[in-house]
Amino acid sequence: MKFKLVCFDVDGTLVDNIEYSWQLFHDHFKIEKKKREEAKEKFFTGKISYREWAEHDINLWKEKGATKKDFFEAMKSSPIALMKGARETIAALKEKGMKLAIISGTINVILEYLLPDYEELFDDIFLSRLFFDNNGHILNIQATEYDMKGKAEALKKIAARENLSLDECAFIGDHHNDVEIAKEAGLAMAFNAKSEELVKVSDVVVKEKDLKEILPYLIS
Repeated sequence: MKFKLVCFDVDGTLVDNIEYSWQLFHDHFKIEKKKREEAKEKFFTGKISYREWAEHDINLWKEKGATKKDFFEAMKSSPIALMKGARETIAALKEKGMKLAIISGTINVILEYLLPDYEELFDDIFLSRLFFDNNGHILNIQATEYDMKGKAEALKKIAARENLSLDECAFIGDHHNDVEIAKEAGLAMAFNAKSEELVKVSDVVVKEKDLKEILPYLIS
């Protein structure tokens, strides 16, 4: 078996009808655009880290008194859904004994809503996490540092621990923040791609929105 580790992005890959989970919640909580843009600019000009950017944005929701119920309401009133073929694909890869990982800038509530058993299905999970108190208010935040260029670092971290070469690792993603990890993975797939740059650096381009389409490239 050539591939031993398969890593997935979430927004637009495991989850359909969403480009950025952060945007969904910013819109729902009516966060002031200027506050969001200032932090975004600070990140892209190197003034703050990705983690600091994520923490800043989560704190904007916290200031609005956002509860876990509110996050679930935001998702209920949006068109997001689990990507077609996601469960079957995960099951097929697990059956072959492959390690599975999530490497994403998304937020845990998205997967809690759409794939509640995700922690049992995936061996490694890199994303941002919200923790809630008994009343459902945000108690604590654990923002990921493994998005953008950090995604490639997460891949290397798992590969080193599992004693795998990067050639034995595959990655499936859809957007510009997946470019760096796509360059490192032994097999990079641009799935439902929204970034020409990602398409250029990927080995395989899957246009149909059905995750089962990736299986022939992973299971010979």
